[in-house]
Amino acid sequence: MTKFRSLWVLAATVLATTPLFAQDWPNKSVKVIVPFPPGGGTDTVARPLAAKLSQMLGQQFVIDNRGGAGGTIGAAIAAKAPADGYTVLLYSVHGAVAASAFKNLQYDLEKDLLPVTTVAIFPDVLVAAARVPAKTLPELIAHAKTNPSGMNCGSAGNGTSRHLSCEMFASQAGIKATHVPYKGTGPATTALLAGEVDYIFEALGSASAHIRAGKIKPIAVTSAKRSPTFPEIPTAIEQGMANLEITSWYGLWVPVGTPQEVIRKLQAAVAKAFEEQDLRDTWFKLGAEPGGATTEEFRSLVSRDVAKWRKVVTESKISVE
Repeated sequence: MTKFRSLWVLAATVLATTPLFAQDWPNKSVKVIVPFPPGGGTDTVARPLAAKLSQMLGQQFVIDNRGGAGGTIGAAIAAKAPADGYTVLLYSVHGAVAASAFKNLQYDLEKDLLPVTTVAIFPDVLVAAARVPAKTLPELIAHAKTNPSGMNCGSAGNGTSRHLSCEMFASQAGIKATHVPYKGTGPATTALLAGEVDYIFEALGSASAHIRAGKIKPIAVTSAKRSPTFPEIPTAIEQGMANLEITSWYGLWVPVGTPQEVIRKLQAAVAKAFEEQDLRDTWFKLGAEPGGATTEEFRSLVSRDVAKWRKVVTESKISVE
């Protein structure tokens, strides 16, 4: 009887303390893993949101950049972290691409990580180096066709959505383009600014400052409609490419096993953060739609894009070790 009584007391203690742990969250700093180097599109949304959550929840949300392998290294680290609510992954649409493009992933996006909420949704933009003699999509395509060696398209890395965007565009435009992978959008943008590559696909938000400064040429946004932030940039659809529609999203995940109460509190905090005018203004300047979707809405978005990009990966015959 003593043995059974001890087990009952232990079980009761666990049941009693688990809800308290969740209700007490956060009572220390929260690590936000950004699986790309500093300066890229993910960083662009991660840092202002982390600052706002720190202010709202009274604990620091600390950015931890873990770049490499198209974001999959950082995602694997997050997937294997303790499921206590103190490690959060801020990943992007690249995760949906990696799910089928990478052969030997060390995690499963839909089994090892739980979606929490969206952070931002951007139209992508095709931007060209200042030296490229083209201002429109037809001009860029014509230039590529008259260039015997073709053009170079930079990306955030092999197997990322930017890589597949390069392949998709070249196929639809009927041009030759050499893919040049970098270790994140930040390095790819630096290469574009230096004229090392001809063009890249990038989330409008991370390209916005360089577009406004006139350092790169915005050729086309890849959303169905023009961005209200940059209404002067025509869509790819308007310029004759009816099937070149690509959007980028960013969202939060936590390791499987994280208490549901923590997930609910984090989703609610993000949704509330976007009620703040200063954050909404920041997102508008970036050309992004605010985040804060429900967990179910975000899960559906991820599942749709995993299926979408799997089709592109299969058709392009892309496989990353």
